[in-house]
Amino acid sequence: MDVVEETTPETGWRRVRATVLAYIALTKPRVIELLLVATIPVMLQADRGHVDLALIAFTLLGGWLGAASANTLNMVADADIDQKMKRTARRPLARRAVAPRNALVFGILLGVGSFVVLWSAANLLSALLVTATIAFYVGVYTMILKRRTWQNVVWGGAAGCMPTLVGWAAVTGSLSWQPVVLFAVIFFWTPPHTWALAMRYKEDYKAAGVPMLPVIATEQQVTRQMVWYTWATVAASLVLIAATSWIYAGLAVAAGIWFGSRVQKLYRETRRGAEVAPLKVFLQSNEYLAILFCGLAIDAVVNLPLVTSYF
Repeated sequence: MDVVEETTPETGWRRVRATVLAYIALTKPRVIELLLVATIPVMLQADRGHVDLALIAFTLLGGWLGAASANTLNMVADADIDQKMKRTARRPLARRAVAPRNALVFGILLGVGSFVVLWSAANLLSALLVTATIAFYVGVYTMILKRRTWQNVVWGGAAGCMPTLVGWAAVTGSLSWQPVVLFAVIFFWTPPHTWALAMRYKEDYKAAGVPMLPVIATEQQVTRQMVWYTWATVAASLVLIAATSWIYAGLAVAAGIWFGSRVQKLYRETRRGAEVAPLKVFLQSNEYLAILFCGLAIDAVVNLPLVTSYF
């Protein structure tokens, strides 16, 4: 005889709560932190000395909806490999907490909402840039690059750089060299950041058949690549000094040396055959980017004379 579970207000509430949490998890809330780190400082730099809280809030909302859409659609496309990886096995689609069709509709609606918010509150250019980001992340990175080449995060990482362009466009209605430089900073930063995590979970990626660089190369080869991309990140960050004051300049130099030295140390350790802790580099990469962009935000708000004014 089958046992029928009695439905009570308490069990009904638990189911609703579990469903809501599953849909929130589809958006990868922690990943969206990068949106906040990148967008706000860029918007402040685009209008140095001024703070338009309403525009910032609506741009963040539109950007959040766009990122949530991209992340949700990414999970729809990656549901099969998420089931094979310990790190992602608890994602909503991997554990069947949300139906794929429902997740697909949810992701599309988020994308539409993003476009509407940015077009109405900012301008058409920022809305189009977010839509292009979603299309690139899902269509190019997830469905083409991720499972075919070790350079997946190199080129696919461009999607994560787009908040710099979106933030600038939302304020000015156009683009210039400054957001492109900040785009380059995140572009070069993404490979060492991602490969550090992939070194820690390379068996997961191997089981899922994803050719991340740590899966197909030695630790020494991976860390050598990380060193090159890290110093490229630092070099790109220094280009922006021409449009900032000594506040950003000092932080960019100090943080760059701090981060670059740590990745260089990881490379030396792999050359010696020592046991390494790549997860520490992953965490430090997050701290580096936060320091850099927070420094830019402070610099823009304080609006001291530019470094170039002294020459």
